[in-house]
Amino acid sequence: MAVLDWIISNIFTQAGIIIALIAMLGLLLQRKDAGTVVSGTFKTLLGFMVLAAGSAVLVSTLTYFGTQFEAAFNLTGIVPSIEAVNGFATNDLGLGGPIAITFLGVFVVNILLARFTPWKYVFLTGQALLWMATMTVVFGSAVGLSGIWLIVLCSLVGGFFCVAMPAIAQPVVRKITGNDAIALGHFCTIGYMVESGVAYLVRDRRPDRKTTEDLKLPRAFEFLQDTYMSLAVVMIPLYLVTALFAGPASSAEAAGETNYLVFAFMQSMQFVVGVYVLMAGVRLLLGEIVPAFRGISMKLVPHSKPALDAPVLFPYAPNAVIIGFLTTTIGTVIAMFVLPVLGFAVIVPGMLTNFFAGGTAGIFGNAVGGRRGAVIGGVVHGIFITLLPALLVGTFQSLGFPSLSATDVDTIVAALLFAWIVGPLMKAF
Repeated sequence: MAVLDWIISNIFTQAGIIIALIAMLGLLLQRKDAGTVVSGTFKTLLGFMVLAAGSAVLVSTLTYFGTQFEAAFNLTGIVPSIEAVNGFATNDLGLGGPIAITFLGVFVVNILLARFTPWKYVFLTGQALLWMATMTVVFGSAVGLSGIWLIVLCSLVGGFFCVAMPAIAQPVVRKITGNDAIALGHFCTIGYMVESGVAYLVRDRRPDRKTTEDLKLPRAFEFLQDTYMSLAVVMIPLYLVTALFAGPASSAEAAGETNYLVFAFMQSMQFVVGVYVLMAGVRLLLGEIVPAFRGISMKLVPHSKPALDAPVLFPYAPNAVIIGFLTTTIGTVIAMFVLPVLGFAVIVPGMLTNFFAGGTAGIFGNAVGGRRGAVIGGVVHGIFITLLPALLVGTFQSLGFPSLSATDVDTIVAALLFAWIVGPLMKAF
């Protein structure tokens, strides 16, 4: 068990290593020469690390922004954190071992389903597999499963989500990318499909419907057609106004001797830098992983596609990413005030989820319903991704757990599947 734990915590949860090994396997199966294999493996790892570096910059500046946002508008409530659920499961419930084995089981079931069913998707977002294993094991254990049956059923449910979610999203992903080379491997897919459904209903039906990427500006403002300039124009006032409302005290520790407004300005520029680096990593990664994956597609899992993390879609519609982020944030704020009136817990908006899931949802809304779909769908998406964590809080409490919640909606749905269906069935029989 110790060896397995070491391999999982040091190898299989390192998404960059997994993707690099997948690329190497694909190149070896194509019988490429040694130089091509080494170069392709290295560049795939490099592309992922650049992407991860961009994400780290974004996480840092969005964490600051989230703190300022809460201080500015005096927000208090439960902050969904799947990391906290994992810590609670490992330290308080003693479920670290079953989670580790289920993690591997989910991946094995994914490969088997991709090999023998029409859903040809290999889920390569390693951290997401760990979160799925965590949520299914916690709730499977809570409803009475244990031992081998707990691991087997959780692996089957997790593996099913690994192929079903990319399959559900693929028609829209194909529309976004213009081809069928990659799929989306991100456990927020049900939220993306909710936004797509709303976008379809409210879409502009004119043949010349404009998308978020069709901005036509006066000559004096044409510089805003540059993605990073338009990003700065949106984010700088957003950070500055929030800092003004929050006041200097809330950022005193982080800003140090720097004036709090200057610090907010620099953080907004850090956001732009993070997006720039992330986009560069995505382009490098896609340039290597797609050709390398052909070997796996041809030999091990015929006709399969790599299901990759959400940022791989960002370069296809960068304006939609920002619109999705802003509209999803509006939706989460609306839900934070409305849902408690209906008896739900207060869920504080999480800026990381709002950016990565909201941005991706914005791309989906734009692809299906143009600008109107991205805006209206984004607000509904924000309400939806707040409703599910609020439902999870009540379920946690009904099972005797503390007030915890998680973020990725697909893992929440998998957890509620155990609480609402598997548990009652076990009691009935």
